[in-house]
Amino acid sequence: MAKTSMIVKALRKPKYSTRKVNRCRVCGRPRGYMRKFQMCRICFRKLASEGLIPGVTKSSW
Repeated sequence: MAKTSMIVKALRKPKYSTRKVNRCRVCGRPRGYMRKFQMCRICFRKLASEGLIPGVTKSSW
């Protein structure tokens, strides 16, 4: 889990737009972030396999 202080810091408006840090909306993780879903790969995989993300299905071939 991400530190609460870092999550709060990322939510503030930065002085310059290039300083913006993308964090997962679910757990606050900064790495493995997917812009389209606004969450990290771990939360994405968990929620997609549970069927909670509309339009995303588990692939099988």
